[in-house]
Amino acid sequence: MTPERWKPAVTVAAVISDGPRYLLVQEHTPEGLRLNNPAGHLEPGESPFDAVIREALEETARRFVPEALLGLYLTRFQRPATGEDVTYLRIAYRGTVDAPLPGRALDEGIVGTLWLSVDEIRARQAEHRSPLVMRCIDDHAAGQRYPLELIQADAALQHPWTLA
Repeated sequence: MTPERWKPAVTVAAVISDGPRYLLVQEHTPEGLRLNNPAGHLEPGESPFDAVIREALEETARRFVPEALLGLYLTRFQRPATGEDVTYLRIAYRGTVDAPLPGRALDEGIVGTLWLSVDEIRARQAEHRSPLVMRCIDDHAAGQRYPLELIQADAALQHPWTLA
């Protein structure tokens, strides 16, 4: 019998600043109310670039314009309530957002958005969804950036296969 192949969950995150403040979302999780960068899972047929634009819109009601790749981050999370053990590969982008779109609802589970300084975010680390929240903000504040072209999405993604 062949062992099951290990597969990390692939997520994308938008790291957005307006001068000294960063845009975070407050969201309900099994661990309670948490702070996170606007983020979510990569969906079938979607490039990471398209996914981060979609996730930021769903979670902030704002259009996100990626300007650069911030980094690739790998972390492991063990959910205290259920014992679930997941490894996440986060593809983080830095960019800007427009004003909130009038009438656009936030994704289910998102309570609201907050603009916080690095010091305010650091002071609330116990509320972070994962250690990657602060790591991505620290990397952004340090000026880390890579060309968007670093991640290539093959055209075959546009037509995901289906199982018969």
